[in-house]
Amino acid sequence: MVGAPNGEQRRARRPSEARTARPRAGWLRQDFADRTRGRTATLNQLLLASVVFALGALVAVGPFPGDPVLFFAGVVIIIVLTGATLVVPWNRLPYGWVAVVPAIDIVAITLMQLAAPRTAMGLLWIFPVMWLAAGFGLLGMFAVIVTVAGITTVLALVSAQQVTYTTFLLPLVLFAVAATSHLTARRSDAQRTLLAKQAQLLRRVLESSRRQEQVVTEVLDAVDFGVVRIDGDGRVAVTNEAHGRLQQAMGSDDGEQAPAFRDDGVTRLPSDELPVERALRGEAFDGHVIWFGEEPGPRKALSITARRLIDPDGGDGGAVVVSRDVTSELEALRARDELVASVSHELRTPLTSILGYLDLAIEEPDIPDHVRANLDIAERNAERLLRIVADILAASSSSSSSIEATMTAQELDARDIVRASGEALLPRAASRAVTIDMTGLEEAGVWADPMRLRQVVDNLVSNAIAYNKDGGTVFLGTTTDGVSTWILVRDTGIGISEADRSRLFQRYYKAGAERRTGTGLGLAITRDIVRAHGGELGLHSSPGVGSTFIVKLPATGPGGTTP
Repeated sequence: MVGAPNGEQRRARRPSEARTARPRAGWLRQDFADRTRGRTATLNQLLLASVVFALGALVAVGPFPGDPVLFFAGVVIIIVLTGATLVVPWNRLPYGWVAVVPAIDIVAITLMQLAAPRTAMGLLWIFPVMWLAAGFGLLGMFAVIVTVAGITTVLALVSAQQVTYTTFLLPLVLFAVAATSHLTARRSDAQRTLLAKQAQLLRRVLESSRRQEQVVTEVLDAVDFGVVRIDGDGRVAVTNEAHGRLQQAMGSDDGEQAPAFRDDGVTRLPSDELPVERALRGEAFDGHVIWFGEEPGPRKALSITARRLIDPDGGDGGAVVVSRDVTSELEALRARDELVASVSHELRTPLTSILGYLDLAIEEPDIPDHVRANLDIAERNAERLLRIVADILAASSSSSSSIEATMTAQELDARDIVRASGEALLPRAASRAVTIDMTGLEEAGVWADPMRLRQVVDNLVSNAIAYNKDGGTVFLGTTTDGVSTWILVRDTGIGISEADRSRLFQRYYKAGAERRTGTGLGLAITRDIVRAHGGELGLHSSPGVGSTFIVKLPATGPGGTTP
């Protein structure tokens, strides 16, 4: 078992993170958009300025076929405009003001083209044309078309040159570049919009997941049983506060975990059989009771259940281990058993005396027949009461250790025990026209205490007769494979419902309206005796069809010998 983090800290931390995440994300989106606008203006202008600066350097060192004053006037305008672009706070101005920069660039490039009409200076218009077409939508694109058409017309008139196909080539190229930039920008805007929607959806899903995680955490911390979630790779992923409290309660004085014992509170539990170790190995179990701590010090009893989890792909998703403190319940049951045992012992002595005097009275030869009949009735009821007291005493001391202390196992033939039980109960079966079929008895060696085994078979056969239908059948059988021996008791009676089967072996429990007779102790005592022999008692039943009890016992003793 592992320790748990402080749940109060966990609950206090997550809501604050959720509260601060949303406004921070909104501020980042707005700031990101403003910084992108300023960065775009700066980068576009720096790119144009770099090309113009390199072109100006070439003009300065070599011959220039044009007006250098007019050319450098355009260069200076672009350089100065670039410096202004670097210092202007674009995020504080309306977005339309950015269009002033490429507009002035177009004017400066026009001056450079006028300075040398026969050169390709007009190609520099590509930079502001792309900027306007991409950044200002259809309005920017039409503005570019009108501006370029007007400028090229003016330049053609000013230069007074013959109009040829080369006169229209530059405008067509600029129009194509503007259209391409516009379409590319629209496509990029659509992609950004889609990404923004997906990001918003992811934020909502993340926020919903955080809220659900917070609710689950608060619910887990509110319950009074410990919960441990183990991932498929064996890592402990989730624990709750109750688990941490149980861990502290199970700690010893030196800070280590207290020693663990089995449900009898005496047998030491190996470290590899601890619940979490078993869960890590892939095991699943239900209601495994473990005692922590040694007497006479404080002790804790935990009922631990492990359930395997399946991931969406159908693989092993780990396990959930749930632990519950059942110390008070077990101590209350122990106190009840002690009280019942004490009262039963007190009742047994006077009942034995009553039966003795009834026997003496019945043996008197001079008593009338009707008095003798009354005494017989009193004796039968006194014997029944004594059997009930004996069952209560057995139930109050029915732990495996107490039964094992009174057992003397030896080599037996289970067939003889079962046949003797069936023959002894033939009169009871005949009173209800129930047939006891013993044709299924085979030679079957078993290592058991004869008196205790007879008690088990008598109880099962008595129940099979009592809860059978009039005229029904009780089938008895024995078989072995040399390692284990099976005893079968099957009836054709009323059967047991699924709801009753889950509690049938609990002490003092009587299932269904048809099973209200008796003390409800017989099957609980029977199973305890079978388990004390190292065996198991199984049940198969269908309502209205009948029930089958199967006793599995070792066929050989510790030495491996068979009868």
